[in-house]
Amino acid sequence: MLFNKILVAFDGSKASNKALDKAIELTRLTGASLDVVHIYDFPRFYVAEGFAPVPAQVNEEFYELASKTSDEAERRLQEAGVTGKVELLQGPAAEGILEYAAANGHDAIVIGSRGLGGIREFVLGSVSHNVVQHAKIPVLVVK
Repeated sequence: MLFNKILVAFDGSKASNKALDKAIELTRLTGASLDVVHIYDFPRFYVAEGFAPVPAQVNEEFYELASKTSDEAERRLQEAGVTGKVELLQGPAAEGILEYAAANGHDAIVIGSRGLGGIREFVLGSVSHNVVQHAKIPVLVVK
């Protein structure tokens, strides 16, 4: 068997939808188990040398959106007829993906690429880039 346990990162974007499709396909081909993780983080507003308080309503809206995104992943798995676990986690995305994969014994990660290039990727960073650079298991980046 090529893979036993596949992790796919899902954020609801076009690229992550393609990654989920590819992960479902790989699961069907290999017989591997599939886990989906959606990681969100609350916004932080920097003012001078510290953080400005974020209104509770803003945090609630971020959580509601994250919950809807993970529900969408569950729906997609059900429609595809694939059994899988969907987890909703809070924190930095790349770190969360890598930690979840290591803690749960995954042997492959599937992630979408945002297609950032040049100076934008250097300035903003990229979750998929960070995952590829720090993963100790194979990573499939889907465009």
